[in-house]
Amino acid sequence: MAAPKFLTTEQGRSIAYHAHAGAGVTLVFLGGLKSDMEGTKAIHLEAWAKAAGLGFLRFDYSGHGESSGRFEEGCIGDWHEDTIAAVSALTTGPLLIVGSSMGGWQALLLAKVMPERIQGMVTVAAAPDFTEDGYWASFSAAQKAELEAQGYVELPSDYMEPYRISKRMIEDGRNRLVLRQPLDLPFPVRCLQGTADTVVSTDTALRLLQHASCVDMRLNLVKDADHRFSDDACLKLIETSISELL
Repeated sequence: MAAPKFLTTEQGRSIAYHAHAGAGVTLVFLGGLKSDMEGTKAIHLEAWAKAAGLGFLRFDYSGHGESSGRFEEGCIGDWHEDTIAAVSALTTGPLLIVGSSMGGWQALLLAKVMPERIQGMVTVAAAPDFTEDGYWASFSAAQKAELEAQGYVELPSDYMEPYRISKRMIEDGRNRLVLRQPLDLPFPVRCLQGTADTVVSTDTALRLLQHASCVDMRLNLVKDADHRFSDDACLKLIETSISELL
């Protein structure tokens, strides 16, 4: 396996990445919270893009994978800055963005910054505004007091060790919300969502579909698919969705 390369951002963060050039569109994979660029979907899509002659970029946000920083110190805004830096420095021409879970939120934030470069977008279990609608909305009075007193709370995860959610992440997330203001997506969008997802609900997927302004936006609900969305059938569906937009 090839070693990653590293990009230093304006903020001084070191971002690990893998990229290759191709013809025409570049696929950019944006991973989820506490995921890294070695996940099943990222690796699969990299091989698929290479076979199709397309450019591809995958990277680790700061505090994730092999990039610098600690997860507990990061927030949505930091990872948005990392995304802008990586895409700006490491790609040229039109983009097709694939955003998974928190990466779906990052994809929507990126669309606000460089809509003219995005040819299409595929979201997989997109989780926009989850710091407010998922974490904060579900915190008990005791958890909110704990967040204020010590600056973080720990939450269990179905997939890994507990998340440590910082007060900074909650407060910064409020400055990045996309479902409470106009969301213009001037390119085709395909949203994929599993009905057995215990992390992101189908209600979130429907809310995004109803909220965004987009002339060609479709939601595909997959019965019994979970949040990973990484079995053979789900990977094939991601491929098909990308192909529609190329």
